[in-house]
Amino acid sequence: MYGIGELSKRAGVKVPTIRYYEQMGLMPAPERSEGNQRRYGRPQLERLSFIRHARDLGFNIEAIRDLIALSGHPEDPCTTADLIAKEHLQDVQRKIAQLKKLEGELERIVSNCASHTVEQCYVLRSLSDHTLCDHDHQ
Repeated sequence: MYGIGELSKRAGVKVPTIRYYEQMGLMPAPERSEGNQRRYGRPQLERLSFIRHARDLGFNIEAIRDLIALSGHPEDPCTTADLIAKEHLQDVQRKIAQLKKLEGELERIVSNCASHTVEQCYVLRSLSDHTLCDHDHQ
């Protein structure tokens, strides 16, 4: 059994984050020692590692909660898990497309700046006048 500090070290997750996951229902309430300290075992470490990996991949709390619920039914088909992952992939692809547009716009703005005075600075003018931009960035 691990205390919360040891669990934190083993999983690479900060103690407040572990408590947050407990409050959000992603982690089950831990057993308590006679001194009322949280005690965790291997299953909780595995769950926390699952959550950390899902968060590292950008899944939101609701999706992780759904995936955890699915993992409790190993005999069920994985269509729901696939759907959750596909929706997340589409979100990531949309964000990447938006970031590529921003990158292009910033490259254009920077390349138009001839390093004159601040009064003539194209970067500052572009930020002040949205019509100088090629695309909408919202």
